[in-house]
Amino acid sequence: MSELTGNRIRTTASKLGLPHLAETINEYTRRADEAKMGYLDFLDLVLSEELAVRDDRRFRQGLRLSKLPHHKTLDEYDFSFQPELDPRKVKDLATLSFVEAKANAALLGPPGVGKTHIAVALAVAACRAGYSIYFTSLDDMVRNLKTAEETGRLTSKLGTYLRPSVLVVDEVGYQPLERAEANLVFQVISKRYEKGSIILTSNKTFSEWGQVFGDEVLATAILDRLLHHCDVISINDPSYRLKNRLMAIERDNDVA
Repeated sequence: MSELTGNRIRTTASKLGLPHLAETINEYTRRADEAKMGYLDFLDLVLSEELAVRDDRRFRQGLRLSKLPHHKTLDEYDFSFQPELDPRKVKDLATLSFVEAKANAALLGPPGVGKTHIAVALAVAACRAGYSIYFTSLDDMVRNLKTAEETGRLTSKLGTYLRPSVLVVDEVGYQPLERAEANLVFQVISKRYEKGSIILTSNKTFSEWGQVFGDEVLATAILDRLLHHCDVISINDPSYRLKNRLMAIERDNDVA
């Protein structure tokens, strides 16, 4: 490839928004020469590599905007410490068929069993698959919506929780809500109903949600929409965090 042709390709690639091609055209031609590629094989190589780079860039951007507390995957989850949890149920969720169907997933159990880890891992998988995601605790969402309502920006702020394909709502039930706060949650749940997926974690059983939302009727209305299309996984085994803490204590005692 002549220098003139290479420069022209780099200029054209930049104008087309293909910066990776502009930077690596010499590497592509070297690989093509070594493999004695035909024209179509070379074109396939360039387009495949450019698509992979673009997908990775989109994935990393999606993670930056997601507000996820970490980017753990299911490979990092220790299923052996949760013997009553069937890994197949979680891995079925990881196929993201529920996201495609605009359905929901609920992870229930006491603190420390890895509910948030699984929720985040599912969100990361959804982001990699091209879905937009957003993470919030229930308390943060309610606080932000209350502030927006007080300043006349509720409709705009609701968009934060309605736009993403997947909304992760963490820690449902850790703090009881007033009825006005619960009504804000109802607005999010009802407006997302059959339009986008919700992944939530809660330390309360659904029968206790009347106490969480301060109103049995409102809690029932929320559950009616949430559970209509929902996969529910309960994790009732020992706490990860307690296990790690006990191991640290044992190590300290051994050293002492």
